[in-house]
Amino acid sequence: MREFVFALEYEPGTNPVADVLAEYQGTSIRSLSCHVTSDSLWRVDRAEGPEAALEALEKAYKTGEFFADCLVKDDCGADCDVQVLDRSSDERVVYTYWDRTDVCTSVPHVALERLGDGLLFETYREGRRYRWRIVLGDGRPVHDFFDALAEEVDECTGMEMLRLTELGPDGSSLDGDSDASLPSEQRDALYAAVEYGYYETPRRIELGDLSDRLGVPRSTLSYRLRRAEAALATAFVSAEDSLESLATNGVR
Repeated sequence: MREFVFALEYEPGTNPVADVLAEYQGTSIRSLSCHVTSDSLWRVDRAEGPEAALEALEKAYKTGEFFADCLVKDDCGADCDVQVLDRSSDERVVYTYWDRTDVCTSVPHVALERLGDGLLFETYREGRRYRWRIVLGDGRPVHDFFDALAEEVDECTGMEMLRLTELGPDGSSLDGDSDASLPSEQRDALYAAVEYGYYETPRRIELGDLSDRLGVPRSTLSYRLRRAEAALATAFVSAEDSLESLATNGVR
């Protein structure tokens, strides 16, 4: 089995959900399930963030111009059903379903057509960035799929291939990541910051230039790096405390 991870980046005004996520930093949407057939798509997502952001997301989901994951910018004529399954002050669980028309297409539909069935989809949205993770069998034509997807994505949406890795028996990546506990967006930001010299003294690149190079808003990149740094620092201190405890107890 392999995992293929890539990201879409929406320009302002091209996707109402992305516009809300960009306005409310720290708000995110993670898929709980995502299923596709040749003529339909349905999914359940969990959105997390402040109440104002969640209310704005609800409205965005229910606008006539938005069909979850449909890549057609104009009215595609699809019938879409949106229901809020769970609502709290800091969380929404949203179900969406739509029947495909002759002009509709989506990432899962292109994947189904190019990669075959038996695919597992996982998504994460933050800011204008929309990360997709597809788990698929060996030998599937991943690059053909990515090229076909590029033909469906218009000029308002950027695309970035993040990684293609083998999966171990337990479903973990076999790429040797020592920071696998970090969300993908934070790992990607951290890797880029190190690669381009953001952490060197003196810095070879400033945060604004790095955000331009990655095509990520400066505030979003700053947020991801802070979260990654905090997680790594906490893990480091916890490890140090464990070692100190072992030494105190006379364990060598």
